[in-house]
Amino acid sequence: MTEQISRQQYLQNQYNVYKSQLQQIAQKIVDLETDADEHKLVNETLKPLNKDRRCFRMIHGVLVEQTVETVMPALHTNQEGIRKAMDALLEQYKELETEFTKFQKDNKIQVVRQ
Repeated sequence: MTEQISRQQYLQNQYNVYKSQLQQIAQKIVDLETDADEHKLVNETLKPLNKDRRCFRMIHGVLVEQTVETVMPALHTNQEGIRKAMDALLEQYKELETEFTKFQKDNKIQVVRQ
């Protein structure tokens, strides 16, 4: 009887860990999507402007004055980095989701919703 309870507790804990990890990754993806949207908006705003026009950019909490010409390459680099990070997190999410599904099947876990 005690072995069955401890196994149930173990399975419940593992289930909760998987769910938590999936939620954390999903939240990071949402955060990165928000950042990507902000970068896209800034890019669209700066694109038609004169390259010599000055603009301000936040770098590690410090507002720095630069020109549109100097900001645009950094903006594109940041966008590319965000895209790569999102792709990596999506891949990680898919792998963890597959592992989680296998865990559920192997342990015959069925989710009961009320």
